[in-house]
Amino acid sequence: MNKILIKFFILSFFFINNINAEENIMILKLKDGEVKIELFADVAPNHVERIKSLADSGQYNNVVFHRVIDGFMAQTGDVKFGNSSSKDYDLKRAGIGGSSLPDLKQEFSDMPHERGTLSMARSQDPNSANSQFFICFKAAPFLDRQYTVFGKVVEGMEFVDNIKRGDENNNGSVDNPDKIINFKSL
Repeated sequence: MNKILIKFFILSFFFINNINAEENIMILKLKDGEVKIELFADVAPNHVERIKSLADSGQYNNVVFHRVIDGFMAQTGDVKFGNSSSKDYDLKRAGIGGSSLPDLKQEFSDMPHERGTLSMARSQDPNSANSQFFICFKAAPFLDRQYTVFGKVVEGMEFVDNIKRGDENNNGSVDNPDKIINFKSL
């Protein structure tokens, strides 16, 4: 009887941990393939909740990568002006909009900005993150503890590497940009 109870508790532990792990995994579908992302809910719970809420309600679908700087990062997430299928789409204004939700208070941490890190974009105000985020192409330690890291690419970084680059002389602005096809929880 004791062996059965022990096995039950062990299996329950692994089952519950597996469910928790899956709830913090998202899939970002790009033109070349799917990118698996692990979210850091224990590090930036409010930012993770915001990303999941916007993604699962379809607000990131068709949103362009409006600012892409080779060797640095790809920025997206302007659900107001950056959604290429919306009546409000305006590539010249993409990057200045957000969602209809209030801005988030920063959740800075010691998580480093490494290759594949997802971090929230913001204005000069540390508490101005809303819906925009970026994915680092390589390490960017100068951003550490100044931007909220909320996740990391765990599979499919090669598809992120294929995102169309922007004009180096124009702060990474992209003509005819790539877009998020779909972004959702696992």
